Amino acid sequence: MENVHLAVEEEDIYSGYNDYNPTFDSEELENDVGFQQAVRTSHGRRPPMTAKFPGTAIGARPLGTSFGARIPLASSMGRPMTGAVQDGAARPMTAVRAAGYTSLTRGSTFDPLGQSRGPAAPLEAKNEDTPEEKIKILEKKVNDLIEESCMAQSIGALQLALDKAKEAGRKERTLVRQREQSGNADHINLDLTYSVLLNLANQYANNEMFPEALNSYQVIVKNKMFSNAGRLKVNMANIYVKQKSYPKAIKFYRMALDQISNAHKEMRIKIMQNIGVVFVRMGQYSDAITSFEHIMSESPNIKTGFNLILCYYAIGDRERMKKAFQKLISVPLGIDDDDKYIPSNDDTDSGLVIEAIKNDKLHTMERDLKVLTEKYIMTAAKLIAPAIETSFATGFDWCVDMVKSSQYVELANDLEINKAITYLRQKDFNQAVETLKTFEKKDSRVKSAAATNLSFLYFLEKDYDQADRYADLAMTADRYNPAALINKGNTVFVKQDYEKAAEFYKEALRNDSSCTEALYNLGLTYKGLKRLEEALECFLKLHAILRNSAQVMYQLAHLYELLEDPQQAIEWLIQVLSVTHTDPQALAKLGELYGGEGDKSQAFQYYYESFRYFPSNIDVIEWLGAYYIETKFCEKAIPYFERATLIQPTQVKWQLMVASCYRKSGNYQKALETYKDIHRKFPENVECLRFLVRLCTDMGLKEVQDYATKLKKAEKMKEIREQRVKSGREGSGRSRREGREGSAGSADSGHSSSSTKGERLSAKMRSLPGSNEPYEASSPKEIDASYVDPLGPQMERPKTGAKRRVEDDDFADEELGDDLLPE
Repeated sequence: MENVHLAVEEEDIYSGYNDYNPTFDSEELENDVGFQQAVRTSHGRRPPMTAKFPGTAIGARPLGTSFGARIPLASSMGRPMTGAVQDGAARPMTAVRAAGYTSLTRGSTFDPLGQSRGPAAPLEAKNEDTPEEKIKILEKKVNDLIEESCMAQSIGALQLALDKAKEAGRKERTLVRQREQSGNADHINLDLTYSVLLNLANQYANNEMFPEALNSYQVIVKNKMFSNAGRLKVNMANIYVKQKSYPKAIKFYRMALDQISNAHKEMRIKIMQNIGVVFVRMGQYSDAITSFEHIMSESPNIKTGFNLILCYYAIGDRERMKKAFQKLISVPLGIDDDDKYIPSNDDTDSGLVIEAIKNDKLHTMERDLKVLTEKYIMTAAKLIAPAIETSFATGFDWCVDMVKSSQYVELANDLEINKAITYLRQKDFNQAVETLKTFEKKDSRVKSAAATNLSFLYFLEKDYDQADRYADLAMTADRYNPAALINKGNTVFVKQDYEKAAEFYKEALRNDSSCTEALYNLGLTYKGLKRLEEALECFLKLHAILRNSAQVMYQLAHLYELLEDPQQAIEWLIQVLSVTHTDPQALAKLGELYGGEGDKSQAFQYYYESFRYFPSNIDVIEWLGAYYIETKFCEKAIPYFERATLIQPTQVKWQLMVASCYRKSGNYQKALETYKDIHRKFPENVECLRFLVRLCTDMGLKEVQDYATKLKKAEKMKEIREQRVKSGREGSGRSRREGREGSAGSADSGHSSSSTKGERLSAKMRSLPGSNEPYEASSPKEIDASYVDPLGPQMERPKTGAKRRVEDDDFADEELGDDLLPE
């Protein structure tokens, strides 16, 4: 208690706590005009009010108006309140609140957007019945129709595009009438009218309705209210070109040229180029040269330079051809070097950018332009090389020198290759080979191309060792060259090493899946290996690529025949005839298949058509003759056997058949004359003498004794020859048993190789006129004609890898190496 001090009662320790500045009275702030004004405006930038002044409640001080005196209270800034009377003059009170704001009553919620008032009233709907609204709606419909017409034309629906353009024209005329009726004729939308007419004219032109298109263009051109309508005369000139009205086209091109200012240089150049092309079509090369020379002096380009060379070539001006070629190879393309598309190993970011733009549209366009330029230069060089010098070789050398000194250095080697190909066309194979051999020390691409061609040439000459050597050289230079692999496979194929050949063909297909030669040769290889199902698969794939290849379809027919499915073979042969309507061998093969199926009438039809297109096929002639004998029309068989006699005059059997047909038809006198003629040509023929004896006996002629004596002598000689042949065969058999197989084998092979096709057919004909039987006793079924492969060994020979085909009389295709003969 000693330390407790009691306060004096007079002293209030809490005094002063209830004394506070009325400025901090938050409950009255909403009604404090000065505070509200300070919040809403910059007026509040003043010192706080002190406790001397009474509260700022609205009830504590009067509201000042201009209609009565009030007590002017000074603000804290020391200036009179707003609306106070100064110098006794009253003035209107200014607003103390910002527009659009109201004082919040005590307890109201904060709602600045006024959402508590509910949704706003709906907008007032437009009245579409007014003329102006109708016009706007109609304008939108016209624009939509024009857009639909253009879209339809872009996807190739030309008729739909024309219909939409016509409908847009009708709507636009309705729109113009409505504007005139509403008194707004001055506000006609000329741009819309122009768009409608131009689109309609274009759609007429796209649908080749040229008179209607010209009328629509004429409407636009004649209307003076359309600015720059004169350019459309270019479109009209283009239509005249399509109609081959070249003088009118020239006229309209020149009228368009007059109406286009010199500021539009590119447009003028294009029109002049069109004028030059039209002059070329008219054969007026001098006028065309004038246009092309102007273009090459103002704005040179590749197409114009090439056309200029063609015109100089047409008039035979050698010196100007050379100058034009030099201009052509100096035309700037505006293409950067391809090295910029090679990514660098150091900068990863730039590598990603290069990878992204390497195949974009701009680079694709640059590549296409470069390829087109090289094509024009190569074509121009091949065209003028024989004309600019005394020999084409000298001309080629000049072109090569010019190209080597230009920006197209890599084309020089291709020109040298074309020089060798030109030698081939002129049948100068030695020069071609010599030219190609000069490339053995060049870079790998050119070396591979030259070696491929050399391998092909040696393959055609059947020098398979050299062909194999150059095929290896081509593969060494470029292992991914499919033509080199095909040629290598061909050299193995002719050695009948089919398994190894198939590997080369498969590798060529792996390098180039579109290589049809490799696929064809692979099918032939499987066929040689008796793997018919795999061969069939190869040729079916090939048929999907080459739809109209008669060779492929024939191979399919032959495979189905080997697979013993004659109906499918017939179907494929019919497809062959749909491509080659007059192929006699395919017709004969169809006749054979129908004959095998027992349909003699169809077989006769196809055999007869084959004979009509190729009346020298012995097999067809034999079948037709046998068919008429079988059907008891022997006199109709006579012309066929007479033709066989013309084809094989040394074969006596055809003449004997002619004579027998005369006998069969009852014309014995003609038969006797024929037999006598045969006897004069073949006096030792026993069968002829037997028929002469028989006929002379039946007819009671005196010559019978002479023919009988000759017959006995001939039979005796025949017996002697047969005995000699028999003894020779026995001797050869003994010699084979004694170990002398080689000499006997060579003798037999020589005998078989000397037998002709007619001798092979004689086995079929033995049953026809026997020595003691009349001709009609033989069975015609025994002389049914056999069929020889229509394409012969050529069809089975593998194709060589190349692009350009070399036509052969035996329906074989041979081709030269890739990258050598541009089309």
